[in-house]
Amino acid sequence: MGIYDFTVKDAKGAEVSLKEYEGKVLLIVNTATGCGFTPQYEGLENLYKKYKDQGFEILDFPCNQFGNQAPGTEEEIVSFCQLKYNVSFRQFAKIEVNGNNAEPLYTYLKSRKKGLMGSNIKWNFTKFLVDRSGNVVERFGSATTPEKIDEKVKSLL
Repeated sequence: MGIYDFTVKDAKGAEVSLKEYEGKVLLIVNTATGCGFTPQYEGLENLYKKYKDQGFEILDFPCNQFGNQAPGTEEEIVSFCQLKYNVSFRQFAKIEVNGNNAEPLYTYLKSRKKGLMGSNIKWNFTKFLVDRSGNVVERFGSATTPEKIDEKVKSLL
């Protein structure tokens, strides 16, 4: 099973096959709107605008598992991100990233790249970088800003 075999739900509840992203460089992020790292949305949007025309996509998965920091509905989260950070990359349905109810995509991502604390996601804004062939090439913790991974994204494009 590879990354393109997964289907996820977007923020409006529509099924999305990750085959749609085949051949693109992906940054997959679990986010939250009420977190100390929330301002990273600005950096994510800047990174997206800079590289989207070269085949780069950001997949944003809100997650309320860490400190109840994404309590809103998908509609409220999308509205917040657009109004406050002008987010134009695709946002998906709220998910869990750890535990028995973890989104299968995240179970897969964690199995490919472990973090400092093992496979579990430690906090909001953990980022997985996927190359054009669907390989999970790197995992970044919450404190790693989008600006710090710009060169790595660029190198995969």
